[in-house]
Amino acid sequence: MTRSVVGVLLAGGQSRRMGGGDKSLRLLGGRPILERVIDRLRPQVGPIILNANGDPRRFAATGLPVVADSVEGFAGPLAGVLAGLDWAAAHAPDAVWIATAATDAPFLPRDLVSRLIVATEEGAELVCVASHGRPHPVIGLWPLSLREDLRRAVTEEGVRKVDAWTGRHRLAIVDFPADPVDPFFNVNTPEDLAAAERLVSG
Repeated sequence: MTRSVVGVLLAGGQSRRMGGGDKSLRLLGGRPILERVIDRLRPQVGPIILNANGDPRRFAATGLPVVADSVEGFAGPLAGVLAGLDWAAAHAPDAVWIATAATDAPFLPRDLVSRLIVATEEGAELVCVASHGRPHPVIGLWPLSLREDLRRAVTEEGVRKVDAWTGRHRLAIVDFPADPVDPFFNVNTPEDLAAAERLVSG
């Protein structure tokens, strides 16, 4: 199963609430947040790539391929998903899916991908996650079979909202327990970073 899933870490955000820069490179418990995310996802997938725009050298320490959006301008997370699907189609011949995760979510579930795969076995084309009943549309499982459909939506129709596209397909939402820690807690602000520090040191 692992080889059929490519991990795609979405680092395309502009981090305005953290004062700009790459929030995933901020330290959490003495380690970059991104390193913690990679450690969580790596055992669950085959190859992992990082979707990021700008100078890729800032992520050189990860050793991961850095893939920029293929859509001009800041087109949001769907452009990152499309870049991941394109990379998987070109470089991972066994890939059937990509599993996307945010690079600012250091507590990702260790059974994330296996639970998403189960949802596809029950008829879903696409799967995203939820916690506390709140969906997190950028963390999910996306089939290579919908790659060209997504390309048309993003490039020809100008679709930017994830929900606007996933709502056209058979979407399953897998709810994860949020106690004692929300596994999709994401570090958007300095206050979030302080809260995450308390969680990793507690």
